[in-house]
Amino acid sequence: MATPEFIRAVRESIGHQLLFLPGVSAIVFDEDGRVLLARRTDTRRWSIIGGIPEPGEQPAAAAVREVYEETAVRCVPERLVLAQTLRPVEYPNGDRCQFMDITFRCRRTGGEARVNDDESLEVAWFPVDALPTLEDFAVTRIKQALDEGPAWFEPAGPL
Repeated sequence: MATPEFIRAVRESIGHQLLFLPGVSAIVFDEDGRVLLARRTDTRRWSIIGGIPEPGEQPAAAAVREVYEETAVRCVPERLVLAQTLRPVEYPNGDRCQFMDITFRCRRTGGEARVNDDESLEVAWFPVDALPTLEDFAVTRIKQALDEGPAWFEPAGPL
């Protein structure tokens, strides 16, 4: 994932300190029920599509933008799948971030899947019963996007 300019500016002031950031993920299905995945340039692994909203950008709009920027696929969000704060991560350069991921189930409305920026090595549609090796994070979100239940979140503890 390319680092947005507004985060680079913050990093100039705070260095490698932990940043708490919003993140969006999009589970995009086509008319055949296949899911859109990209093989990332940074990890070389297949993953769901996602990114960081720009300041003031609505999460659903950010998901649509990220899908198009990375894959040239146009989509529409159909429902909220989950909201979850993830564990902190540390990048090779020492930057530390913790993301609150908001995941949307999306439906393809147009465009042909292709690598559309420098964040992906490959982009492809996969049947849900024939997925490549994915991180648990991605598998969980795909399964939850297939479930028609309410949006998932971790319950709040007692006050």
